Amino acid sequence: MNTSKVHTNQVFTLSPARCDNYPLSSSMTMFSKSVIRTATVAFRTRLPFHSSIQNGAFTSVPMSVLRCGFATQPVSKTLPSAVSPRSSEHALCLVSSQNGIKRIVLNNPRKRNALSLEMMEEILRHLKDDKDYPRLIVLSANGPVFSSGHDLKELKTDTGKLHHEKVFSTCTLLMCAIEDAPVPVLAVVNGVAAAAGCQLVASCDMVVASKISQFSTPGVSNGLFCSTPSIPLIRAIPKKVAAKMLYTGDSISAQEALQCGLVTSVVEESQLEEETLRIANRICEKSPAVVRLGKEFLNRQRGMDRTAAYRDGERTMLKNLKMDDCQEGISAFFEKRKPSWTS
Repeated sequence: MNTSKVHTNQVFTLSPARCDNYPLSSSMTMFSKSVIRTATVAFRTRLPFHSSIQNGAFTSVPMSVLRCGFATQPVSKTLPSAVSPRSSEHALCLVSSQNGIKRIVLNNPRKRNALSLEMMEEILRHLKDDKDYPRLIVLSANGPVFSSGHDLKELKTDTGKLHHEKVFSTCTLLMCAIEDAPVPVLAVVNGVAAAAGCQLVASCDMVVASKISQFSTPGVSNGLFCSTPSIPLIRAIPKKVAAKMLYTGDSISAQEALQCGLVTSVVEESQLEEETLRIANRICEKSPAVVRLGKEFLNRQRGMDRTAAYRDGERTMLKNLKMDDCQEGISAFFEKRKPSWTS
């Protein structure tokens, strides 16, 4: 199938998740005391801010916790959200671009879209491939599991320490690539996001989830604390909510995820495509240069104290004012017309 035939109104025609395909895991039992005792999470102060990007100026499923973040039954339902550059139904990721929106679809539902080393390298490659100069990247998945997290087969002793190191270092590169991408990254979740799959969600700029979606970091249940998943999680939601997820392994619903700030919006399954395109098109209406400047600043100021953040914000505003698109946006506002961006 040629990518030119894929239209934006074909995005995310998602299949309903069937929770009766999966056995429910037992409730929290006895965890390894050493795992909980030795688990440490670094917390960083998050600064409150209000931002807008008008006129070219930027101002500063239902199921219980899955064991290991994995479902135990194979998944057969797939979703033709995009096409693969290799035109193969066996591609781990399906990729397409249309009208400034680049779509990356995890396409290994039989393995519950586990973040194997190969899968992570594939996603990373597509994230860094900016030949299409997208204005927005949309990350979604085929099947009722967005991602079950790492492939635990790769973490067994017989795979060796060097392989383990490569798995975790590649995972770090992937999550940082999402956060550092020059354009916003929007995750679309219709089902389960567990362990490193939840980490993937927390690393994105925005998240649209269906009402049946579930989010969890269940590693502690199996003796492997979700240390790396906790890094973007604790930066996205309140400490006490993250602590409960990490220490108990319990999942939270889509509505709970919305309330604590892990997701941006929650809709019915049938409305996922509409909500995704609504957000995507609104972003694509804005100046790409201003959006990029804005994302760079938001990420940069997050680790600053208030004084440093304001100083950097002032410099960023002055830099923004010098941009052609900013002056065009201001002129369009006074002339009561739609701005014509330079890029």
